[in-house]
Amino acid sequence: MQKPKLSFWEIWNMSFGFLGIQFGFALQNANTSRIFETLGAQVEDIPILWIAAPVTGLVVQPIIGYFSDRTWTKLGRRRPYFLIGAILSSIALFMMPNSPSLWIAAGTLWIMDASINISMEPFRAFVGDNLPDRQRTLGFAMQSFFIGIGAVVGSLLPYIFTNWIGLENTAAEGVIPPSVKWSFYVGGVVFLLAVLWTVFKSKEYSPKELEAFEAASNAKASLQPKIENREKNIKNQQTIGLVMAAIGAIISYYIYANSLTKELYILFVGLIVLGTLFIVVAQLRKQNIRNGFTIIMTDMLNMPETMKQLAWVQFFSWFALFSMWIYTTASVTGHVFGTTDTTTVLYNDSADWVTVMFTVYNGVAAAVAFLLPVLAKRTSNKFTHMLALVMGGLGLISIYFVTTKVGLLLAMVGVGVAWASILSIPYALLSGSLPSAKMGYYMGVFNFFIVIPQIVAATILGFLVKEYFNSEPIYALIIGGFAMILSGLLTLRVKTNKKLNISDATN
Repeated sequence: MQKPKLSFWEIWNMSFGFLGIQFGFALQNANTSRIFETLGAQVEDIPILWIAAPVTGLVVQPIIGYFSDRTWTKLGRRRPYFLIGAILSSIALFMMPNSPSLWIAAGTLWIMDASINISMEPFRAFVGDNLPDRQRTLGFAMQSFFIGIGAVVGSLLPYIFTNWIGLENTAAEGVIPPSVKWSFYVGGVVFLLAVLWTVFKSKEYSPKELEAFEAASNAKASLQPKIENREKNIKNQQTIGLVMAAIGAIISYYIYANSLTKELYILFVGLIVLGTLFIVVAQLRKQNIRNGFTIIMTDMLNMPETMKQLAWVQFFSWFALFSMWIYTTASVTGHVFGTTDTTTVLYNDSADWVTVMFTVYNGVAAAVAFLLPVLAKRTSNKFTHMLALVMGGLGLISIYFVTTKVGLLLAMVGVGVAWASILSIPYALLSGSLPSAKMGYYMGVFNFFIVIPQIVAATILGFLVKEYFNSEPIYALIIGGFAMILSGLLTLRVKTNKKLNISDATN
């Protein structure tokens, strides 16, 4: 029994919710640093304020994936999470531009990012659930198309409200301009309506149907699962936990002893916590205790080989993206246009131009979303992804040399090609290696390699900019550019079509 081929419009409907999700995500990415600066944040403090978002994702994503794998309601398996996340995200989008203080804005970002993750992560598994292998690349490309369209309009809204409708884009010190506020209000409405379209216009296969599809697929591929030794797996988990906790403790002590930037504690204390959790789970498994906690923590160590190889690609590409989202506003206003005064017309016009830049790279992503699969068919997914990431890296680096608004837009073209590829090709490479029973969970874990580099970027970029680059944020973009090029080169070592490594490690 094989999954039937879906029509173009069925794939359209199941992907349409991403229009709203990315609408809200684009508003967050393009305007959060501006809101933080307006509320009094210093440029070197912005990364640590952003840290709430990736930390939230690190916790939320695998949990949502785990439970969505085990959910079945009248709305189906994934759609209840789309709906709940959309409602919460819309509320947060209305709250964000009305934050009365910097720390309330940071807390609202935490809530908003958690809510967006609740909606977003099951969408990746939704494609794996509903589409046969031969249509998954199209499914992820369709998502990339809607991500691009949503992000174009979402990023451009403050500019539209200012230049086309006439809303003020300046305000008193510590007050968010009306153009930004109304952009967030519209974003909240669009987010909810787009997700509702997918919820009510799409269908899902039942758990029994999915089991039948996977059984047929495995039989056709003649898969012979490799069974790992349970005791050995437990021992490895404990050893890895001890090593992680030890490294985290040693480096944390070094940070303390040398009075280094406190933000560095986030990364290495987090390593201690994760290592400790692995140790605890290993002890529980020795006592034959099996529950959601032990399954979630253990399956992290039993990822398919393709997923492990793609982890490095994701790490460096998303490190680069996060550097761009954090530092583009400060780099453009300060390095290119020479202003840091958030109350001036020049600063706010320059900040508005950043939203235009983000519109361009998202527009390019939407335009090339369906061209990348064509190039990949003529070459390969790996070559296409490598080429796109190198173009993106060169685009970020070129901002250092740009002196005009048009030059900034041209720099974003390469970033747009990379963005389109990042949103589709890694998932197309990965999806065939995941068992359907754990599709949501592993898609959530795969996003660790989106979240972890964000935490690393938020932890070390502020330190580097302050200590080594004289608080000039443009150098963070250069670092990000080289990281994206490296991620492209690492794509070439990814091996696909691996047989599933299904172990009894979670027992």
